Amino acid sequence: MKRILVKSVYDAFDYVMEHYYPAGLREFAERTDTYAVISIQDSHTGGFGIRFEKSESCADVLTLIFDDIDREVEGAVLFSDEQADRIIEFIDRNREAVDTLLIHCYGGQSRSRAVGAFAAKYTGRDERPYFKDADPNPYVYEKLLRRTGLS
Repeated sequence: MKRILVKSVYDAFDYVMEHYYPAGLREFAERTDTYAVISIQDSHTGGFGIRFEKSESCADVLTLIFDDIDREVEGAVLFSDEQADRIIEFIDRNREAVDTLLIHCYGGQSRSRAVGAFAAKYTGRDERPYFKDADPNPYVYEKLLRRTGLS
């Protein structure tokens, strides 16, 4: 993958739609890169009502449901070891297969930034930009680092 993008759910949807083109008119698509999506959704809403699917441009999709918390909270879903392992496997599977790794959560500021920072570090890039002007979820970031031995 050439780049890692972190976006809100709305900006991720816009990014995906920039790949859309009318049948037989691919030259009208604004974007032509291939991408894979890590879609992080909230448990209390059962998701955001937007589901990303594989397509000609979208090589792979991983949808996870966990909340923006850093400890057990009744009625909420805490990021798990199994979810961390699924993210790591997803990155490994798509590392060479796509141009862009697109990661989103609701606001694109905490959970998705934590996954983006991890993905950058895991793939040998600088994770510091993901900490600029936002606060990635420390629980998510540290769990991912521990699962790979990068902490």
